Amino acid sequence: MGTPKVSLETLKSLEPICSLSEPRLMELAELCYLERVSKNLDPFRVRSIEGQAVYLVLGELALTNPNGGSRVLVGGSGDARFPLGRRGDVFVASKAVTDVDLVRIDDDLLDIMVTWDQLAVGDAEESKEFRPSLANWSILSGVFSVSNLRYGAFAQLPVAHIEELLNRFRRIEVKAGEVVVREGAEGDYYYVLESGRCRVERVIGGVAMLLAELKSGDAFGEEALVADTRRNATVTMKTDATLLRLAKEDFNELLRAPLLQRVSMDEAKQKAAAGARWVDVRYPSEYQYDKVPGAINIPLSEVRNAFGVLDRNNEYILYCQSERRSSAAAFLLAQRGYKAFLLDGGLWGRGSEEPKV
Repeated sequence: MGTPKVSLETLKSLEPICSLSEPRLMELAELCYLERVSKNLDPFRVRSIEGQAVYLVLGELALTNPNGGSRVLVGGSGDARFPLGRRGDVFVASKAVTDVDLVRIDDDLLDIMVTWDQLAVGDAEESKEFRPSLANWSILSGVFSVSNLRYGAFAQLPVAHIEELLNRFRRIEVKAGEVVVREGAEGDYYYVLESGRCRVERVIGGVAMLLAELKSGDAFGEEALVADTRRNATVTMKTDATLLRLAKEDFNELLRAPLLQRVSMDEAKQKAAAGARWVDVRYPSEYQYDKVPGAINIPLSEVRNAFGVLDRNNEYILYCQSERRSSAAAFLLAQRGYKAFLLDGGLWGRGSEEPKV
């Protein structure tokens, strides 16, 4: 029997969760833990409230304070809207007076979501005269998903960077058939699809080959910016769409620098010894010639196809000759929540040293 689900109505009754948008609440409902405890048991005897926001949503719970006094908290009451132990009502013991239902939410997760939400709404209020609101960042199911905000690269951004990121994105409207990025052009912007769809194509042997189709929440344009090269594909809109656009200098300052985690060869060896996987992002012909022992080969052009295939619990050390391609690959993985590390200097930077893994 599966874990009981937490309803949206329940979440909407809790503070400060009720301030979040409905799409965000729907995602949060999948990450909450609903715990049912029988009458006369102590809900926190085995699992405490440390590191979690815990709410009583059903039943009656007796709480004993450090002075020996006690009170009964009733699920659904005004006091029960707030996490246990957060309003000066510190308790040292508890007992279920009736069968009770508790909702547990990771403190870190809740704090990150509320932070992004408040910054987005506040930023939109301050700048509504100059550009459309970005307060609906919650619909960007790819880059700004709950999973990425909690476990992915965006969880590492300083709060000031979050605010600036939302402030510097610009919304633009594009039409079906419009070319947004052209192969061979200089990299100038990073894009996120707010709505609509587009196709990514590359000319191979004189023929345009379809590489991917992107949808709402997907990002593109980062490879040329991270690797500081020309565009390697053409992006054409399949439908009318709304894009969020970030200039290259803003991208480098607010995203590229914080999200690229570099490791030296010595640090990479230590990670590999602890179970991290080497990933060679060059062409198979290059990989066969001088690969790092134990490395797997995922060419840069295939990295997007690895999303959802690679284990998010593993760490990955990415390399190529110069770090140009591997930096782009590391960023692509990092912004999707993978623990990706860039080998500083690439293989050219290791000298005659051969990594033993």
